[in-house]
This record gives sequence, structure tokens and C-alpha cells, in this order.
Amino acid sequence: MKNVERTAITPPELARRWGVSIEKVHRWINTGQLRAFNAATNRGGRPRYRIFESDIEEFVSRRATTSSAQTSRPPRRFRKNNGRDIIQFFS
Repeated sequence: MKNVERTAITPPELARRWGVSIEKVHRWINTGQLRAFNAATNRGGRPRYRIFESDIEEFVSRRATTSSAQTSRPPRRFRKNNGRDIIQFFS
């Protein structure tokens, strides 16, 4: 088996990189949206998550949005309500 060196970062480093809160990164990890591993030595203690760069790239590709030109339907448009459908019961 080859010795593959993979770089891993912590949730605070990822939060700083993306400009989001640490809690949001932890929420993604806890809901299974973002893969991470627990590097803590004490299994019953506080988790010390590490995230591989490949898992970050996979997370980003899953959450990538498509442009409106690639969608099959045009975006839904709403009409302005000019008060035409208001029924006045008292005059």
C-alpha cells in the first residue's frame, strides 16, 4: 500500500477560509453533509475534527449551484398586487 500524504484542516480554519461561523462547519459535519474524522485521543471527550481537502472539494461540488441558463424551466415570476383583489366589506 502506498503512503499517501493528505492534508487536513480544522473546522476553525475552514470557517475562516469561507467566512462562516465555526458552528456552521460543525453543523455540516454533524448532519453528515461534510465528511470529517475525529482526531481526539480520548473517545469520550470533545471531538477534534479534521477535514481532508478532498472532502472539502467534494462538499463544494455537491453544493454548487447551476446557472439559470442550464435549468429546464425559467425562474418563477410574481405579479405585483396593486390592490385589485382586496374586497372591502365596510365602506
